[in-house]
Amino acid sequence: MMFWYDHDVSGWGWFAMSAGMILFWALIITVVVLLVRALNSPHEHTHTPVAPTPEDILRERLARGEINEEEYRRRLNALHAGPAAKT
Repeated sequence: MMFWYDHDVSGWGWFAMSAGMILFWALIITVVVLLVRALNSPHEHTHTPVAPTPEDILRERLARGEINEEEYRRRLNALHAGPAAKT
């Protein structure tokens, strides 16, 4: 009975155990929350969007009224004919 009180936890020991338990549960809860978010998030596509073709741009300009139908056809024919030959 001589060493009965030697193994008692002091005030700092209780503080350290309490802080350790709080940190442990905070870590567990954080991991669970991040895991649930990762599993429920929509999968993002890693490919980049395709750039619009010149025909698409012409169609959009015609639809917005920036060019008329005659201008659209002229420019579309120029696109299909290829680059003008330099003389």
